[in-house]
Amino acid sequence: MTVRRLNHAVLYIRDLDRSVDFYTATLGFAVAHHSPGRAAFLRAADSDNDHDLGLFALGDEAPGPRPGGIGLYHLAWEVGTLGELAETGRRLTARDALVGASDHLMSKSFYAKDPDGIEFEVMWRVPRADWPDTGDMRPRPLDLDTAIARWGADLATGAAAGSAT
Repeated sequence: MTVRRLNHAVLYIRDLDRSVDFYTATLGFAVAHHSPGRAAFLRAADSDNDHDLGLFALGDEAPGPRPGGIGLYHLAWEVGTLGELAETGRRLTARDALVGASDHLMSKSFYAKDPDGIEFEVMWRVPRADWPDTGDMRPRPLDLDTAIARWGADLATGAAAGSAT
């Protein structure tokens, strides 16, 4: 089996309307299908998928994530440009959802939590030619201004570039 990419993710959440608002307003997803109060299926801009994110409402009494417990730690969504990453960072900050930022050398990332405390990453992939060969691969603090000065705000990488850059 050859995995090509993650097709979609499905999350259990407490309040459907609150989560739909968060993912549409903050990350730009659009509602593809909706079953009021029960489930919603969201599609990312320019996606060929039926849906990229499914949300299933469990109600306000459902327990939330347990940091350090067994289960999914986070999902990572890739944006095409550093400009998109910067704009996403502004929207996450405005919603008080941003919990961290890292330079992973091969990617630049923001970490955030949705209204139910589910952590996710929004990242931009560094052009493959600029990936380090070896050495200290520990994450560093994100300096987005320096990254934009190096690669520009509009350089598309990954799937957005239409190739495996």
